[in-house]
Amino acid sequence: MSATPEMAAKAGLCKACRDESLHTPEMNAPMPFLILVRHAKSVDRMDAEDDFARGLTPDGRDDAARAGVALAEAGVTPSLALVSPAQRTKQTWSIISDAIGDIATESPMALYHASQDFLERAARDAFDHHDTVVMVGHNPGIGALAHDLGWKADAAAELPDGYPTSAATVFEVDAALGNPRLVCTFDPMAG
Repeated sequence: MSATPEMAAKAGLCKACRDESLHTPEMNAPMPFLILVRHAKSVDRMDAEDDFARGLTPDGRDDAARAGVALAEAGVTPSLALVSPAQRTKQTWSIISDAIGDIATESPMALYHASQDFLERAARDAFDHHDTVVMVGHNPGIGALAHDLGWKADAAAELPDGYPTSAATVFEVDAALGNPRLVCTFDPMAG
């Protein structure tokens, strides 16, 4: 990882990403990673034609940029992005990808307000062809999946409460989403 502890703390990265001494040599080996991102803060429902068309607020754009910087500094580069087709998730991904690079993106309608179970199936399917996958979605599904993996990794306390907008979490997992290990998390409320 290239982030100094000061840069990482400023970006809102968790202790594991800020403290190089917590990293083990095997973390540098290529392993499957799942990155879970909740869309950034969006305009009120009354300010858009419908829920699907809600775009980001200026603060949401800033938080998405901070999340992108945090993920870039964490050094985990996805080979596939699974992004809900809603305006706010597509805008969030566009801003984050400015920081981590342009990668293959799929936006099936089924990811719009997808359940935790559906997101798990989509991730397992994606791991058939990709080692590192980022999912940009909505609560409650994306937050539920992050907290479930955090709980299974005995790291639930490291995740932001309620999984706020622009939260991002990186897990090392096997292709079946078993044996999760929290790599790092970005809490937009922490920075």
